[in-house]
Amino acid sequence: MKPNKFWSWLVFGLGAAYFIIPLVATFMFSLSMRRGYYSFDSYASVFSDPRFQATFGYSAVIGLFSIVVGILVVVPAVYFVRLRLPWLRPVVEFITLMPLIIPAIVLVYGYIRLYNSSSIIPFTGSALGTDILLTCAYVTLALPYMYRAVDTGMRTIDIQTLTEAAQIAGANTAQIIGRIILPNILVAVLSGAFLTFAIVIGEFTIASLLNRPAFGPYLQNIGANRAYEPAALAIISFIITWGAMGMINVLGRFAPRTSARTD
Repeated sequence: MKPNKFWSWLVFGLGAAYFIIPLVATFMFSLSMRRGYYSFDSYASVFSDPRFQATFGYSAVIGLFSIVVGILVVVPAVYFVRLRLPWLRPVVEFITLMPLIIPAIVLVYGYIRLYNSSSIIPFTGSALGTDILLTCAYVTLALPYMYRAVDTGMRTIDIQTLTEAAQIAGANTAQIIGRIILPNILVAVLSGAFLTFAIVIGEFTIASLLNRPAFGPYLQNIGANRAYEPAALAIISFIITWGAMGMINVLGRFAPRTSARTD
């Protein structure tokens, strides 16, 4: 084996071990709930817990709403910026990066300050209003990933030609976006959707401070009061997250390969 190839494999092996060994150790510990031999008792305990079912179901529903709202906001925004306002792209890209810079705790305190029960828009005054506020917060957190996924997808198609052809056929703007642009960037949109779902499932700070029964606070509560169930939940969360990443990789194989018009 050549020296360069040896060192490449060595670095790869060390990097893989850095991630795999703790994961394997966590998995083995999650199987040790019954003394003397391995079992899936901790997983059975987690899945039979009504709080697990309720919190995971709640976060899944909020995640779906966050995905829908994110698509409704981001797809038209990217479409208009790329088609009619290209000079605005640096500003929009900077704005979409802000959630990566501003900590979630600052974001949620700002929401509570602006939308508390004594404000003009009292979102926190009811459970439904708080759920709406939580959904908006998750859309904001996922904005950098959703925007870049959609923008990358939009870059691979010729939106100007598609728009001109649709306008000649008599389509309005909503029809162009919904029936022509969106189907052509569906793979990119789904990639952003999976990233959004992964963020929502594991998020703790905003859901906790808004006092919502989400999956993230449940994970923290179990971790503070149980021994083996937190390890099982960590493995479950890992599977969900990497399942989403794997779906993005699979969907990326079906992305369109055409190039946008440059004239």
